[in-house]
Amino acid sequence: MSLVLPPLSLYVHMPWCVRKCPYCDFNSHAAPELIPQAQYIDALLEDLQNDVPAVQGRALTSIFFGGGTPSLFGPEQIGRLLEAVRQQIPFDSEIEITLEANPGTIEHGRFSGYRDAGVNRVSLGAQTFNEEQLRLLGRIHGARDIERAVEELRQAGIDNFNLDLMYGLPAQNVAQALRDVGAALALQPTHISQYQLTLEPGTVFYHRPPPLPDPDDCWQMQIESQELLAARGYEQYEVSAYARSGRRSRHNLNYWQFGDYIGIGAGAHGKLTRLDEGEVIVRTTRYKQPREYMSRAADQRMSERRVVPAVDMPFEFMLNSLRLIDGFDEQQFESRTGLPFSTLSRIVAEAQRKGLFELHAPHRWRATPTGQRFLNDLQEMFLPDPEPTPA
Repeated sequence: MSLVLPPLSLYVHMPWCVRKCPYCDFNSHAAPELIPQAQYIDALLEDLQNDVPAVQGRALTSIFFGGGTPSLFGPEQIGRLLEAVRQQIPFDSEIEITLEANPGTIEHGRFSGYRDAGVNRVSLGAQTFNEEQLRLLGRIHGARDIERAVEELRQAGIDNFNLDLMYGLPAQNVAQALRDVGAALALQPTHISQYQLTLEPGTVFYHRPPPLPDPDDCWQMQIESQELLAARGYEQYEVSAYARSGRRSRHNLNYWQFGDYIGIGAGAHGKLTRLDEGEVIVRTTRYKQPREYMSRAADQRMSERRVVPAVDMPFEFMLNSLRLIDGFDEQQFESRTGLPFSTLSRIVAEAQRKGLFELHAPHRWRATPTGQRFLNDLQEMFLPDPEPTPA
């Protein structure tokens, strides 16, 4: 089998936040009094040059500014970056350009500046509308800030926006989780992401765990939220993602469908198919510390680079694609891994026997409802067999 170039996206990591949240394990850092915005944008553009050869004739289908808090950067700097990127890599005619924003950092009129810079989609980190739980999560905004941010978006003419919600919050009950969904629906976003709070190693919550709801209650929150969202016209297309018709996140879909993405910025990750290097898939990781990143952005050695072994390819593909409610087709697996689907025959049969995996259309596979509930178990079945221990 041969690899085929998949769609290409760009991820831009903006590493600063006003304050680090106790549950967050992303590469984010408390912002200095004065963020070196221009210097960091310069570094991003130098960094981009390292991966321009990986474009291989493709146009960008999406750009995502993540963080950290990208909305700490002014529209003029976002615009400068986008214009410089466009000069290096062509943009698809329907490119999706998303900016993550904290509702507590939005100044009046700023979304109009982002729109003029080229941003056409915004992802607001709402998390919850409960004031006490916002405080426990260490958020710098209140429920009214979320509503004001949505008002600002609409005034700027940006109608395509996502609201991030969390459930399974400290001492949260099912009714509270559903009230959050109801409050989000009242703002009529085009997209809602809903994630369960997890205690990630290295976070404050991991070392000092708050009182979390019972796992059965969390499952009930998820099921009843799905029902409420479906009743209001939001289709679940991924484990944690719900969208109105035609409003699925193009950028995140490219991740989940094992597409390619250039990752620039402190701590950014990338995944690139390199036909020019003998048909390999390369994972890249940039330096994490912003100061070191800015000082060495032009240095090609600033990025760790790992060729994905063929034996790891099934797991890497399934880690993404099994999150999609509609799953994937066999041809997509073959073109994006370079492996025949028949290599998975034994695992597929075992997963079917356990009721975790199913063929739901010709040559198209997905996790069953049980498989979605025990997704980690299903994904782990595609891990390579451990090498035998030497005698």
